[in-house]
Amino acid sequence: MVSISPGQTLCLLEDIPDGGAIAVDAVLADGEDSIIVLREGGHVRAYLNVCPHAGRRLDWAPGQFLVKAGVLVCAAHGASFATASGLCTMGPCRGEHLRKVEVHVSEESVVLGRGADAL
Repeated sequence: MVSISPGQTLCLLEDIPDGGAIAVDAVLADGEDSIIVLREGGHVRAYLNVCPHAGRRLDWAPGQFLVKAGVLVCAAHGASFATASGLCTMGPCRGEHLRKVEVHVSEESVVLGRGADAL
């Protein structure tokens, strides 16, 4: 994957299945990271692809995520995260959050927020 810097396009909105997620690599303030980009209609959210429980990636295969009905499930230990907030609602890290990454949609492209850093 090509590394992206803030203000650059991560992917097209149509690249993300509605109600699903993809992984993209981006350069943030701390260096290159894998980011989960989730789509619900025309809205997108993004989080670092790191489970707060054990620091492992959440995808079950590169870029493939378990997402259903607004819940993202960590493939390693089954922690469940609300896609709208990143809050862990079930599993070993209940009450913790995924680290949010600033993104927005511009002309059908998903763009990394200016000065984006994991919040």
